[in-house]
Amino acid sequence: MKRVQRMTIVLLSVALAVYAGLCLVFLLSQRSFIYFPTPLRQGDASSIPLQTPDATLQISTRAHDGTQALIYFGGNAEDVSYSLPEFAAAFPEKAIFMMHYRGYSGSSGRPSESALHRDAKELFKMVHAAHSDVTVIGRSLGSGVAIRLASEEPVSRLVLVTPFDSILNIARRVAPFLPIGLLMSDRYESWRCAPLVKAPTLILAAANDALVPAASTQSLFRAFLPGVATMRFLGGTDHNSVSETPEFMEAIQAGR
Repeated sequence: MKRVQRMTIVLLSVALAVYAGLCLVFLLSQRSFIYFPTPLRQGDASSIPLQTPDATLQISTRAHDGTQALIYFGGNAEDVSYSLPEFAAAFPEKAIFMMHYRGYSGSSGRPSESALHRDAKELFKMVHAAHSDVTVIGRSLGSGVAIRLASEEPVSRLVLVTPFDSILNIARRVAPFLPIGLLMSDRYESWRCAPLVKAPTLILAAANDALVPAASTQSLFRAFLPGVATMRFLGGTDHNSVSETPEFMEAIQAGR
């Protein structure tokens, strides 16, 4: 009997040690599951530097005089410079600014939720000083950056592409066996920001999104005040292909 008890204690101790190890690995490496920095693109003449108090960011841009501008925040593995020509062609009347997050495409520093939020505000401050009418677009991870910015700054229009209510909630679905709420630092709880957004908002979701569940996007949509946001699912698309359908840019252009 004592032998069985000892074996049980040993097995429980091993299981607890393994579980604690998993928690520690996630705690120390969690940002590597969120951010996938892109390499510097050689010969990118469209990029200009934005100096912040603690980092130098690269901004892919198409200059244009006038009141209208567009700021774009991309996905967690996106080199936004590749999207610049398409947006420049679709919005010839707007100056365009696309942020390369810290650690991405020649930007210095390391990405984190707090750092990206500060950087977004610095970029908006620069853009808004020259253009009074600023549309902000955020895709996937960038939707979390964009919605928080729009909840605090006078954004004219907000577009959220494949957005989530919270990265924390998504992580809980992926790893329900871990105490994610205690371990996760960068939560991107967009549902908290949604009720504070006053700008007209368009939510574009992929009909077959396996990364961001439809329930997550719908939860975010319900968090907006009545009449602020509209939502559209683009058929035949998934998380990565949502921008490849003609309806994607047409939907964004419809409100310009």
